[in-house]
Amino acid sequence: MPETAAARALRPVDEAALARVLRRQRAAAEPPWLHGEVAQRMGDRLGVIRKQPARVLDWWAATGASRELLAGTYPKAELVAVEPEARAAAPAPWWSPRRWGGAPAPAAVAEHALEPGGAELVWANMMLHACADPQAVMARWHRALAVDGFLMFSTLGPGTLERLTAIYREQGWGQPFAPFVDMHDLGDMLVEAGFADPVMDQQTITLTWSDAGAAIAELRTLGGNVGASRHPGLRTPRWRQRLEAALAADAAPGGRPALAFEVVFGHAFRPPPRPRVAPQTAVPLEDLRTMVRAGRRPSS
Repeated sequence: MPETAAARALRPVDEAALARVLRRQRAAAEPPWLHGEVAQRMGDRLGVIRKQPARVLDWWAATGASRELLAGTYPKAELVAVEPEARAAAPAPWWSPRRWGGAPAPAAVAEHALEPGGAELVWANMMLHACADPQAVMARWHRALAVDGFLMFSTLGPGTLERLTAIYREQGWGQPFAPFVDMHDLGDMLVEAGFADPVMDQQTITLTWSDAGAAIAELRTLGGNVGASRHPGLRTPRWRQRLEAALAADAAPGGRPALAFEVVFGHAFRPPPRPRVAPQTAVPLEDLRTMVRAGRRPSS
């Protein structure tokens, strides 16, 4: 039996380490700079959506750096922040620009508490690569969207941080992070999850820093090594010195360390449900109501 895209995309991660990284990211005063840059690039793709959504789900909004962009693009829409667990809106620190400008952050709604089919747009910026089971996340996106609703997401692809991976291999340190999913597998997974007409593309963003220490500090804001085969203990100052030296030795012209990130963009829409007729056919009540309203019948 052929292996499905979802099976290929299951990522071997340390669940406890992943939970710690996500807590640290959500507690940060600001989302990572790269997340904001990717949000702007994904926003340039919103022109493909002609229908103005009445309700927009900003999936994992705390780290998505997208609130101002979405509020400015869809000023009449209800913007809902979605998180793994519900939480009250936290005030920004007194020194944060968010405290003195822009709309206040909305309270977050837990993923499991979302109304099925209640949104016309699901927006998920730079969060899918932080999930151990991307297919399960796509199923939640599909359930949250109304028929003809649209999905837009971005995530990191396998071309990310190839030089860092090479340094780890040269030093005998194993893998620096859990593997990322190829964009073609992501497109297949969207179809398996029930989406239609998925479109995938990718860009490479290369960042440079003043020195290796600054590079490592920014990489920490983007996550951490949550791979199941990661080093089990704490790293030593001598290990960090070796990593900084390796990054400095591979610096770009001008002495600035550089690392590349492959950013994958995807969009798709939720088509009307069309269950096939069989001797016994089970149709979810919400899908049956949708087909009745649209004047459709199950396909034979």
